Amino acid sequence: MANHKSSEKRIRQTKTRTLHNRYYAKTMRNAVRKLRAMTEKDEAVALYPKVQKMLDKLATKGIIHRNKAANLKSSLCKHISKLG
Repeated sequence: MANHKSSEKRIRQTKTRTLHNRYYAKTMRNAVRKLRAMTEKDEAVALYPKVQKMLDKLATKGIIHRNKAANLKSSLCKHISKLG
């Protein structure tokens, strides 16, 4: 248990930030899943910029690593190019 006022506050802040980060990471994972499940190229091409923007924003804020964002964007781009 925390012994200092500042450490109690730090625990509260960490809990809030963790919830916030978990929400956006889950939203990103769902968007990536949705894009990978698409079979229509037109729909996938329309959704890709939104997912790309989301990945870049999360990487900038430090919720995911920038290399992970780059790898995801690359693999999604490859997936879209394979669609007929």
